[in-house]
Amino acid sequence: MRLRRGVLAALALLATTMGGLAARAAPAPAEIKIGTLYASSGPFASISMPVFDGIKLWVQQVNARGGVYVKPFHKKIPIKLVAYDDQSSTATAATLYNQLITQDHVNLLLSDSGSVLTSVAVPIAKEHKMFLFDVSGTGGTFFTKDNPYIGLMAIPVSTIWPKAISDFLDDVGVKHGIKTVAILYATNDFTGTQASALKGFLEKDGKVKIVYDQGVPTSTSNYTVLINNIAATKPDAVAELGFPGNDIAFLRNLQDSGEKFRFVFTIYGGAEMDEVLKNAGAAAMKDTFSYVPSALYQYKVNFGPTLPQYHAAWEKAYPKGAGVEWGSNAVYGYMTGLVIQRALATTSGMSQLDLHHAVFALSGKLKTLDGPFELNGEGAQVGELTPIGQLQPNAKGGLDLVSVYPPQFAHGKAVFGK
Repeated sequence: MRLRRGVLAALALLATTMGGLAARAAPAPAEIKIGTLYASSGPFASISMPVFDGIKLWVQQVNARGGVYVKPFHKKIPIKLVAYDDQSSTATAATLYNQLITQDHVNLLLSDSGSVLTSVAVPIAKEHKMFLFDVSGTGGTFFTKDNPYIGLMAIPVSTIWPKAISDFLDDVGVKHGIKTVAILYATNDFTGTQASALKGFLEKDGKVKIVYDQGVPTSTSNYTVLINNIAATKPDAVAELGFPGNDIAFLRNLQDSGEKFRFVFTIYGGAEMDEVLKNAGAAAMKDTFSYVPSALYQYKVNFGPTLPQYHAAWEKAYPKGAGVEWGSNAVYGYMTGLVIQRALATTSGMSQLDLHHAVFALSGKLKTLDGPFELNGEGAQVGELTPIGQLQPNAKGGLDLVSVYPPQFAHGKAVFGK
């Protein structure tokens, strides 16, 4: 009996040893395939294409150096980017995400930009046990304790963003007579979650009263009637939460209406300043407030280029007039590449859970041009920052996004309308 047990133990040890040798002896792949989607047309093209171009720039730079270092194979391996155009359609995106996993057999899966096009990727990735590098899909429902197959790369989960708006109105706005606010939002995972969170923060503090609260389809392109309805409630502040197309239409219609509010906030007036400025104009954006994105705020880094270094590389790759606007999404795509680079350089293996562990191990340690990278237990990004800024006139006749809150990130003081 003892002899039999000894033989079985020896066989088990031999099998383990042989398995380990086989794993170590596995040849390195000729390439690391990264799969992603982009939207060249439709309502999400303005946020998707800069992300895609940022990813492409990172791939070009890495491959020019011989590829990305992959720890399990102890060598650099070139990257092959497999990408398809979903044309801003969630139905098309769902089909293409499945294709990347089941037909192209990509090693790593990246989502398209934004919560709408990411929303269909989350359940597909979970079903196939494929870790999803979620570039900028911030919907709060994406992150759950039963799903280890997701990590938000570049921006905070939507439930965190509006805390800065609420704190600013409570700490600064109230001192300048801001007592009431109107909230207008597009009903999607990204801005819908932000609106809900903002209402929660404001109601909890109780300093600023909500007098208007309305959700509209993300496809909304005319805000004239909505602005009239808002004006009827006589709010001191207005927070319009939408995608770039929503913000552009709102700011245009607000300027045409002649209505004036003491505080006007949009998300993409700062996040995609060049895009909104080109389509809405400086007069419509003057003195409005927005989040200060990493594309306009320089953080200290411990990996990758600084913001000025990356901006210079971007301008060289995509000269002005080439149709690609510089903005926060240009940073998000590239920054996701940096996370992938560090994860592959430190992972213990190439399974999807190995990649999960490698990404989560970077939390609290990695600092890129996008700020501090930190994930909570469900994979939601909680480290990136969202200061509040105001688009103020500069000496050259243009606009600068001046960081005004919180105080430790402020470069100037807020100016409130009369």
